[in-house]
Amino acid sequence: MSENLRLVSDLALILISAGVVTIIFKLLKQPLVLGYLVAGFLVGPHLHIFPTVTDVADVEVWSEIGIIFMMFGLGLEFSFKKLFSVGSKAFVTAIVGILGMMGVGVLLGLIMHWDIMQSIFLGGMLSMSSTAIIIKAFDDMNYKNESFVDLTMVVLIIQDIVAVVMMVLMSTVAASKNSLPGKEMVMSIVKLVFFLILWFVVGIYLIPTFFRTAKKYINDENLLIISIGLCFGMVVIANKVGFSSALGAFVIGSILSETVESHRIEELTKSIKDLFSAIFFVSVGMMIDPAVLQQYWKLVLSLVLITLIIKALVSTFSAVIAGANLEDSVRTGFTLSQVGEFAFIIASVGVAQGVMPSYIYPVIIASSVITTFTTPYWIRAGKPVYEFMDRKMNPTVKARLDEYSLMGSSDGKKDWKSIITSTLSRVLIFSVISFALLFLIFNYLVPWVNEIGVLQKMPHWLFNMLFAAGVLLLITPFLYGIVYNSHKTRELYAELVQENKGNVIVITVWTIFRFIIAGYFVFSVLVKFFSYTKWVIILITILVIVFMVFSQNTLRRFSFIESGFMKNLNAKDQLKKS
Repeated sequence: MSENLRLVSDLALILISAGVVTIIFKLLKQPLVLGYLVAGFLVGPHLHIFPTVTDVADVEVWSEIGIIFMMFGLGLEFSFKKLFSVGSKAFVTAIVGILGMMGVGVLLGLIMHWDIMQSIFLGGMLSMSSTAIIIKAFDDMNYKNESFVDLTMVVLIIQDIVAVVMMVLMSTVAASKNSLPGKEMVMSIVKLVFFLILWFVVGIYLIPTFFRTAKKYINDENLLIISIGLCFGMVVIANKVGFSSALGAFVIGSILSETVESHRIEELTKSIKDLFSAIFFVSVGMMIDPAVLQQYWKLVLSLVLITLIIKALVSTFSAVIAGANLEDSVRTGFTLSQVGEFAFIIASVGVAQGVMPSYIYPVIIASSVITTFTTPYWIRAGKPVYEFMDRKMNPTVKARLDEYSLMGSSDGKKDWKSIITSTLSRVLIFSVISFALLFLIFNYLVPWVNEIGVLQKMPHWLFNMLFAAGVLLLITPFLYGIVYNSHKTRELYAELVQENKGNVIVITVWTIFRFIIAGYFVFSVLVKFFSYTKWVIILITILVIVFMVFSQNTLRRFSFIESGFMKNLNAKDQLKKS
């Protein structure tokens, strides 16, 4: 009983202190996140002026749940469709900016005689801006109609996605204990892409269908329980395959964001997300150690100056490279100049893996607090800095920049790359599904079926033939999807051939490559069940592919699967139109 009361007393102390301090910060018109950090510092183990938390380990467990709900909430606000529909300008700005600050962080780490892994983690922390702080600043300053705001917001979304991926990769690399884990890095990226595609496709196909079928039985209470259950379930699945809890929570959130119930789910889970997010930020504030800050004040000052000056320059340059005009580039660069909340999570990953020194946590928090305070003033400073540059800039350089930005905003002409990009997503999705199905069949279904007594009495050749036929019937709609050309794709190919006869070669090679991929899956099934020579199996593979392409049954099953997926994917948009 005393153990339970200790946990309750700690939570009471955390929440009461957070509530009081955030009221004060609200009166001072400062971000609530800073209030949580200050509250954590006041009740943390390093300051004994006020009552302190008795069991930090329990609080860390609650803060882990806080990260899960934060990432789940971020996923609910995110849309893969919106991300894919954004022009290249925001992508280039985000990626070049992240790589630039990663480079700055690595250089700083090496100057401080850190090893390469520590330096990469430092670069990852410096490259992330604060979505929450910037959104709050835009609201307070009434900047939402400014032209640079749209670019900034999309860049922040891409940064958040990259941060999630970065955490996964850094966790894997840190766990490998290698100084240059190139192979592990590549395999982690391949594994990550594979599971992201699989989870997204399966989730979009199943979850909206379930909600639609059970709609009349689901009220707010049920929906809340189901949503949180899916969140924790996906966290468990992500951990089982070697990824972080944060990634699992984000993925299921982004899947649910594409359903017609997304707004209800967001409203129902908002209070829970706010509660656990508060606990997380308070637990972060508890890590602030005045003695460490006093010892490493030079590092804190260096990180603040790098964030305010170097990051502003790097982000501005990234936007210019992407084709934004000079004013939007400068104002976007100055807006992005703060250390974001993801830096705390990346720091916690580094400390937990034993890669980063423990003092980096309070140092990063202090840098984030200072740059958060400066954010509104830095956003305002962007415009006068641009006006100063505009007055002092050489007219010829200015004209070249204007010409470049106009060129970057124009639509690019379709070329041979369109041949590949028009069907690449289809090839990736159906290849991933085919691979996942064969993996499950070969590793789980086949061993289970082999243990069934009745089937053991069946002749071996008959069993193999029937099982192989069943597997091929199961996967052929997905293999058909790999080689299938939609009406829109066929029109594109005809247009490109008309423009340039040489495109016939690219179309032919890409089509053959797609048939080879489909043939590989058929070949894998046949090799598993038959011991013929490989040339015989290759011949049978070709016959199966030909039969598949001309089979009306395969076409109907493929059309049914694809139309069901597209119906679920577009249901939210259709509801808005109606």
